[in-house]
Amino acid sequence: MKLYRPATILVGILFVLLGGVTRLAGPESVLGEDQNLKVVHGTIGEALQYAGSGSTMKVTRIKFARTIVSADASDDDKPIETNGVFVAVEWDAVRGVKDPDTLNPTLITDGDSVYEKVSDPSESRIAFPDAGFASTGSVVFEVNPTDLKGLTLRLRPSMFFNVYNSEIRVDLGVPTEAIAQQMVDGAVDQYVVPDDVTRVAS
Repeated sequence: MKLYRPATILVGILFVLLGGVTRLAGPESVLGEDQNLKVVHGTIGEALQYAGSGSTMKVTRIKFARTIVSADASDDDKPIETNGVFVAVEWDAVRGVKDPDTLNPTLITDGDSVYEKVSDPSESRIAFPDAGFASTGSVVFEVNPTDLKGLTLRLRPSMFFNVYNSEIRVDLGVPTEAIAQQMVDGAVDQYVVPDDVTRVAS
């Protein structure tokens, strides 16, 4: 009995340590809605602050489209089509001294749908420039046209450490299903996804 007791204790300690590592890596601890993650709510046209970074993010407008194409596309490149509808979110990012963590942009709705950004074209993204500069660009999502009520842009940081940070949520102005349908019906035939444009921050 005494021979195996130290080994049993060591195994127990190992499981406790592994449990602690798992909790630190789990989504509830790292990305959870706790005191270290402030959710900042806003609307289109409002510059929203990232905690402790001096950086801001603003959605300038949204566009609904039936097809998308890269601004760098050649005459031989065909527009990208969808069975749903594309939502292009145009943004303006101002970088402070500290670089905000990498953002994971998604669209969420009142129906609990989560839409990821399209991977093609590569210009569809959100990125901060160097300190002292500002950028404009566009991020595009492929969405279900029948589930758009409460459409909200969610910018969640990829937090690898338990530090104070911000999650930004921008109300994109789709309060009812009727308004959502009007926006879908008014979708343009083609949206050109622009390259990012960088300028000196004012």
